[in-house]
Amino acid sequence: MFRRINNIFLRSFLIFIYFVIIFFCAIELNFLWLFGYTPDMQDIKTPTMSVSSEIYSADGKLLGKFYKENRSPVEFKDISPNLINALVSTEDARFYKHSGVDFFSFATSVLSTAKGDKRGGSTITQQLAKNLFSTRKRKSQGVIKHIPVLRTIVYKCKEWLTAFKIEHLYTKQQILTLYFNTVPFGNNSFGIKTATLKYFNKNPNEVDPAQAAMLIGMLKGTSVYNPIRYPERSIERRNTVLGQMQKYGYINKTIYDENTKKPLDLDLSYVENDSQGDSYIRHAVEKWLDKWLKANDYDLYQDGLKIYTTIDSRLQQYAEEAVNEKMKMLQKRFYSIWGKKAPWRDSHGVEIKDFVLKAEQKLPIYDLLDKKYKGDTVQIQAYFKKPKKMKIFSWNGDRDTTLSSIDSIKYYAKILNTGMMTIEPTTGKIKVWVGGIDYKYFNFDHVNQSKRQAGSTFKPFAYLTALDNGYTPCDKFTDKPVSISYMDNGKPDVWAPNNADFKFSYREMSLRWAMGKSVNSITAQLTEKVGWDKVVQYAHKCGIESPLKSVPSVSLGSNDVSVFEMVRAYSTFLNRGNKIDPLLVTKITDQSGGLLEEFTLKTEKVLSDEIAWLMLYMFRGGMEEPGGTSQALWEYPGLWKKESNQIGGKTGTSSDYVDGWYMGITKDLVTGIWVGADDRSVHFNTSESGEGSHTALPIFGRFMEKVYADPKSGYQPGPFPKPWGKITKEYNCPSPRISVDTTSADTLSAPIDTTQAVPVPVEPPTTQPTTPF
Repeated sequence: MFRRINNIFLRSFLIFIYFVIIFFCAIELNFLWLFGYTPDMQDIKTPTMSVSSEIYSADGKLLGKFYKENRSPVEFKDISPNLINALVSTEDARFYKHSGVDFFSFATSVLSTAKGDKRGGSTITQQLAKNLFSTRKRKSQGVIKHIPVLRTIVYKCKEWLTAFKIEHLYTKQQILTLYFNTVPFGNNSFGIKTATLKYFNKNPNEVDPAQAAMLIGMLKGTSVYNPIRYPERSIERRNTVLGQMQKYGYINKTIYDENTKKPLDLDLSYVENDSQGDSYIRHAVEKWLDKWLKANDYDLYQDGLKIYTTIDSRLQQYAEEAVNEKMKMLQKRFYSIWGKKAPWRDSHGVEIKDFVLKAEQKLPIYDLLDKKYKGDTVQIQAYFKKPKKMKIFSWNGDRDTTLSSIDSIKYYAKILNTGMMTIEPTTGKIKVWVGGIDYKYFNFDHVNQSKRQAGSTFKPFAYLTALDNGYTPCDKFTDKPVSISYMDNGKPDVWAPNNADFKFSYREMSLRWAMGKSVNSITAQLTEKVGWDKVVQYAHKCGIESPLKSVPSVSLGSNDVSVFEMVRAYSTFLNRGNKIDPLLVTKITDQSGGLLEEFTLKTEKVLSDEIAWLMLYMFRGGMEEPGGTSQALWEYPGLWKKESNQIGGKTGTSSDYVDGWYMGITKDLVTGIWVGADDRSVHFNTSESGEGSHTALPIFGRFMEKVYADPKSGYQPGPFPKPWGKITKEYNCPSPRISVDTTSADTLSAPIDTTQAVPVPVEPPTTQPTTPF
């Protein structure tokens, strides 16, 4: 066909055009599935901004959705000309002259990039095509995606094709309106109305040239030019946009000079109407899936995934009810203890005078005020002292009130919070996830994000180390003063821990009794014998991933860990010594139910069956040994409706009663609970009010009562598993009855868990006959 053309240059040009047309047709038709999906005219006529993904519980209940909810569409007439002019002059100066693709701009951008000045050549219409139809997302990819350079060419061609279709169906005003309603502006703001309200508390038709320029300037990089985090960068970028507006005649020099001198003048006081369906579980799932989503190029907020979690809706409900019931009581106790006194105290009990000031300085608005008032602390404090109408959290529901920022800081600093997680170790399935008392007001997740001192809940790792290195539950140590010399960062140091009541009984005790009663002095002696480095090693082996400082006090819980880690590590014992990677999601499907991914349990054998079972036996000592620190659970009759029921566990309290813990183990489940204030300087002041058996343990007790009371829960009382094999170590060594119990110890330095000895039978041994007490 082309041979008839004698002019070689014309012939070559026509051949090139012919193959370009063929190439575009192949892309449009997705020839042999090489190029992936391209939006057709029907898609362009009815664009879908996003399709929500849904989260379901293990029993089929809808737990939440992921969608770009922070979006409020506006009409063209409601968009300020300042915004339109800033956008066109900065992103696409020839917007009104092209038909979707600006080949002149594209060519100049290629030349500029070749010279080292990288800049984009996409038009506003092409950017809209990407925003609306995700032309570079997984759905739009074919086999060509594996060929780097060709892949990029195909992406660009798809954008061109889609842009031409958009320009064919929509006017320029409609294109601008669609663009402003779909573009992201950072900080979970999608669309111009949400952005103007969030940053300036204004509607889109009210912004001035400087404010419009700042918002449009963010489009180059919403993180890099975030005005809250990087105000200097934001101002610099804003002024660049103002320069473009002057260059193309949208503003004159006077307006340019006037607006470049303005401060950012952000107004962050706008409060959204609701929490947008957010929850601790919703965000835990998002974090859990983060790597998978990136690896498979899915967008949780618009790809319409169906996510099936391991959460049991019944158990989740019972956990939330138990938390609400017990935390409400704890908060009343906390208020009654401190009264009008400030609870923010140092380790000596002295009030921290600059507590509120430091809290102010941590707020994002403080830096803005500091710049606005040029460091004038009088004006800054006047802002914080000014009363404002606000809605605050209360245990009786949201409350409308008028408070100053300072009063608000003080109010929220006194609120106690919690984190709770329950897992079924044999399957690795997370059944309960309570990240805090109210996600709407307290976004920080106290299951996985928060890390706090574990206190005595860390002691079992010392006893585990001992059992796996020659010791038995019946080996005895004397409760007496101990002094341990060690090197700390190359410097000699001595650690001499006290028991919680600052007394030593000089009584000889078995390891099971010592762990059940949580005796600091014996735990310290044992740690010295086995080596604190080994204790750290065994904690990591069981599933603790946080860095642990290897010092003698490690066994008393001096390191920070999360509830998630502790539950995972304790699960190793009930799972026959197999460490698990907890499962929060079992499978993901697309909108039509097609399976995209199925997640299975991954385990690693880290302890022998014998050692794992012996640790369960040790944990039962908290209920069965004289002075055991779990014995407050006897106060919950719903736990003992079957005489054969057995529960193991460990209380924990950090120094100054800052953190209260309880780790509970039943025959089926492991539950971890932390209770405390978000700021460590806010805490209880006595063992009777603030130790783990009085803060975290009651939540566990009430939760398990509710679970056992429901025959449909799938979990009923019963004994722990029988030994999974032959037990070679001596373990059944009854502790003597004592008429008066000394104070139990589950803190680093404070008294806790005073209980009367409750002798109960233990199961008969498998290696030698012994009469149970």
